[in-house]
Amino acid sequence: MARITTREAISQALWEEMERDPKVFILGEEVGVWGGTYAVTRGFYDHFGAKRVRDTPIAESAIVGAAIGSALTGLRPVAELMTINFAFAAMDHIVNEAAKLHYMFGGQFVLPLVIRTAGGGGRQLGATHSQTPDVLFAHFPGLKVVAPGTPADAKGLLKAAIRSDDPVFFIENATLYQQRGEVPEGDYIVPIGKSTVQRPGRDITLVTYSKMLQVSLKAAEELEKEGVDVEIVDLRTLRPLDMDPVIESFKKTNRAVIVEEGWLSFGIGAEISSRIYEQAFDYIDAPIKRVAQKEVPLPYNQTLEQMAIPQVEDVVNAVREVLNA
Repeated sequence: MARITTREAISQALWEEMERDPKVFILGEEVGVWGGTYAVTRGFYDHFGAKRVRDTPIAESAIVGAAIGSALTGLRPVAELMTINFAFAAMDHIVNEAAKLHYMFGGQFVLPLVIRTAGGGGRQLGATHSQTPDVLFAHFPGLKVVAPGTPADAKGLLKAAIRSDDPVFFIENATLYQQRGEVPEGDYIVPIGKSTVQRPGRDITLVTYSKMLQVSLKAAEELEKEGVDVEIVDLRTLRPLDMDPVIESFKKTNRAVIVEEGWLSFGIGAEISSRIYEQAFDYIDAPIKRVAQKEVPLPYNQTLEQMAIPQVEDVVNAVREVLNA
């Protein structure tokens, strides 16, 4: 297997799917001549041409609206939004049309639509460009929400998303684009809606996804020096949410910490905690702990920004607290 970056894995998935299916096309701001804000589509315009790699105006509502329309007529669009923060400008299209048309028309239409976007903080882009509002999109039935934490999953899940007949909101954490990992070559597919154990362990369960998977893996390495064996369950998909590996792990360890980059209130961690309490109450040996971003708009100042975002030390301390409860 080749060891490549997340950016390269996503680019590889897009290229392979466009070669495989002529109905697949890309649209978004600067995806063509410029090659994408994060260079994911570099070289695509020269190879596939302007018809299949379409530069658009700076108008997210128009991008998503055009993608929905083209999906309804039989194409398979991959719409790129430069950042998840800009998805708010297209919220009506995303949650009132893409997520609902199949259901409202009794299954007469399918929407093979992928919306790719970059989320997360840590790059000193200020409060309005650094949010992690993943839970907002996962709230709506009819919309699949995917957020990979490894290069291999980024490739496999994106290929699955492009082949899906349902709309998929595909969230890429911008700080992971240079993360390297082994990625299978060729037609590698990871099924949407399947959580996985990224690190087996026996003492405590960490439930996480996206960038916080990497933070959790580093925390597990630190805790291993103290004799603590951490099991890490990577959600990978937020809707549909696969709780089976989480519950199975929790029944083994009897303790859990949920780690997310988004804000604590009303977040992914709250949902996971509630489901553990509902489905595995008799196995609880200590209160479930959540680690999340501080409840402030993310600061521009680098030091303050890093203080607000969950760090390895925060996860380590949470695990110690749960183990000592």
